[in-house]
Amino acid sequence: MSSERARLTALYGGLLVGAGALLTGLVYLLVRDGLYTSISTAVTTAVPASSFDPSGFRPAEPLPTRSAVPASPLPVPPGAVARGYAVTRQLSDAAEEAALSRLLTVSLLVLALYALVSVALAWWMAGRVLRPVAVITDKARRLSGENLHERLALAGPPGELKRLADTFDGMLDRMEQLVGAQQRFAANAAHELRTPVAVQRAAAEIGLAGEPDRERVDRIRGKLIAVADDSERIIDGLLLLAASDQGLRAREPVAVHEVARSAADALAAEAAARDVTVSVQAEPLTVAGDAVLLDRLVHNLVVNGIRHNARGGRVAVRTGPAGVEVSNTGPVVPAETVPLLFEPFRRLAERRHAPGEGAGLGLSIVQSIARAHGASATATAHPAPDGGLTVRVDFGRGTAS
Repeated sequence: MSSERARLTALYGGLLVGAGALLTGLVYLLVRDGLYTSISTAVTTAVPASSFDPSGFRPAEPLPTRSAVPASPLPVPPGAVARGYAVTRQLSDAAEEAALSRLLTVSLLVLALYALVSVALAWWMAGRVLRPVAVITDKARRLSGENLHERLALAGPPGELKRLADTFDGMLDRMEQLVGAQQRFAANAAHELRTPVAVQRAAAEIGLAGEPDRERVDRIRGKLIAVADDSERIIDGLLLLAASDQGLRAREPVAVHEVARSAADALAAEAAARDVTVSVQAEPLTVAGDAVLLDRLVHNLVVNGIRHNARGGRVAVRTGPAGVEVSNTGPVVPAETVPLLFEPFRRLAERRHAPGEGAGLGLSIVQSIARAHGASATATAHPAPDGGLTVRVDFGRGTAS
């Protein structure tokens, strides 16, 4: 900071001193050009050249007033006027030299004082200009996970430094949200993975205690396998979420409308078991992206519509130039909880660890995959009595021609 302040001081001080020196030089030149003429005119007016007679010339005595003959002009010796002009010029030169010398001395003294004042003002001005930068630097140095809630809140008129401080505050907002989301994600992931382990331990300790018979062992075995499958789904979802958060390494044209038809066909049996009708309106939609991730995006949207539905409900899948839209009936979703559904392990109802219930990663994976493809995922709750949700993924410029 001190080096930047010294540079700004040198810049501001140099500009001010340079402007002062230029102004002093200009004034000196202008005064010098017109000073001799002004002094010469003043001396000539005050002391006429005819009054000088270095040879002792004295004017003739006046004629008597009683004479009727008009007085004749006084004789002037030759060369008297020229000698008078020479004396006048000498006086003018001496006065000019003295005035210019005095002007130069005073100007240099004033310029030296002006230079000192300019450097002091430049140092003060540089400190005021860099003060917000110092505040931002100190704040950034003290940042940690415990004080991300603090903000600069820089007061002042609009300007570059005010925008910099506001941008820094906006960055802190995003960092606080990300850190909070990661902390919640870690806590939820630990809870979700700890529950199957606890179930497995309890099943092994209680179910296999004593001398279990064949039927009891088979039942415990099926329970352990189901819990292991549940844990594997959670881990696969976490790995897919991490992979989609890293972005895309390569892109290729993917026919999303064909992916939607395939997903609906693959989930037809589960939809029939839950008495849910799935309809597909597939208009052409080609997206430049990863085929595996896009398949999982559409699959998760359709699965979410089937599983979070009511018996006799409906799921409508639509694709088109705008993107993908999956709408389903089901329970009424409060509007304030809709944005939270895109966070990992968020569910509308508490988890019961029932078969096929899912881990609560479906919509968070959808949002992560959409973000990796430059798309946006939004959800809208339906009012009663039908209830349900509509999730849209808008690819925008990510569509391939």
